[in-house]
Amino acid sequence: MRVASFLFLAVLALPAVAAAQANATLGADAQIPQVTLPEAIERANKVQPTVVQARASIDIADAQRRVVTGSWLPSLNAIGTTGYTYREAQGDRENQGGVDPITGQITGPESTSLNTGLSASWDVFTGFRRGADKRAAVSQQNAAEAGLANAEWQQRFTTSNQFFTALAARQILEVRGAAVRRAEEQLKAAVARLHGGTATRSDSLRSVVTLGNARIALATAEADLATAEAQLGRLVGYAGRVRAADDSSFRQVITAPDTAQLMSYARSAAPQVLSTAASLEQARAQLGAVKASYWPQLTLNGSWTYNGQTRTGLNYNYDLFGQRQVSLALNWPIFNRFVRERNVDNQAAQISIAEANAGEAERQVQAQLISQFAALDAARIRIDVARQSLAASQEDIRVVGERYRLGVATLVDLLVSQEGLTQAELDMVNARLDYLRTRAQLEATLGRAL
Repeated sequence: MRVASFLFLAVLALPAVAAAQANATLGADAQIPQVTLPEAIERANKVQPTVVQARASIDIADAQRRVVTGSWLPSLNAIGTTGYTYREAQGDRENQGGVDPITGQITGPESTSLNTGLSASWDVFTGFRRGADKRAAVSQQNAAEAGLANAEWQQRFTTSNQFFTALAARQILEVRGAAVRRAEEQLKAAVARLHGGTATRSDSLRSVVTLGNARIALATAEADLATAEAQLGRLVGYAGRVRAADDSSFRQVITAPDTAQLMSYARSAAPQVLSTAASLEQARAQLGAVKASYWPQLTLNGSWTYNGQTRTGLNYNYDLFGQRQVSLALNWPIFNRFVRERNVDNQAAQISIAEANAGEAERQVQAQLISQFAALDAARIRIDVARQSLAASQEDIRVVGERYRLGVATLVDLLVSQEGLTQAELDMVNARLDYLRTRAQLEATLGRAL
């Protein structure tokens, strides 16, 4: 009787607790914002530091390119000075003079001076440095653009990975909720059969344990979901949980891609390959800029100024005198203590490093593609197997449930069948998650959608 009373209370209490738990989850879900995968990727690209930094690198490269373009133009400066001079007079104040420090003219004891004008400078010949600087600036801009593309695709993978993790976590929560409902129904049936004398107390107690374990698994799934959605919110720039919106396309499996064609494409167009190749071109162009120091530098300078002075307190006119000057300067360091040789050697070493990085990037991309192609095929097979296992488990639990109702199968058989169905549903969710993750990683490596 004590066992029957305990089971009766369990039938009343545990489903009520599970219902309260489910209602709390539903109430919290109603306040969680939801994003689609494209929205999540777009928001992450706006707030994540790696992408923001890569985008800023393009702005820096654009500014550098403008500076290089401006080196072909003359520089223009405007100058202007004014001053006041006082010399203590001795004897005849009017004839007591001095020399203005600005104009160099003889002045009275009190005077003001003015000097204004324009000066210009133009590099006539820079030893081919400007051409090398231009090639380096173009390469820097190409590298920055390739780096941005690579950063966006890598962030796309990171965001997609977390998005699919949050989506799978919610699907796993649904699977665990279904397992709890099946355990509740089984407990009710076991208690009813116990009262009817067609089941043993062991069957009812096992049902209680099964329901308890299912509720523990449900609580764990809820915690995992909260963690996954909080991480998704962080990636998209939201301080809180963000729910991943499901889409029917996530259940579609693409046909096997042409691996040879994608391998060939990646060797010349993968973001990681483009970024290192542009860095190599930039290093080579900078070597030309360093070697420009061996050539003479010719600079054309010109100025047009006006200066004048007047005595303070006297009725002298304020006259301005013009001065024009043009000069051609030659600067050719014949020997600078091997500084140029050191700079050339340093830049040559940078080229060697850039060549090694470019070669390693191409080999790394090829190795990643081989691994990802194999992983994509394996994920496709796991989905097919999981789909078949799920269909078999659903049929198995239907048959075993009917046999248990007729008294032919035992409760152990039914519990094993229920556990098999739960595991098949989890395997289906995880198989799709692995496929979506692998596909997103493959697209990030290629820099294109499949």
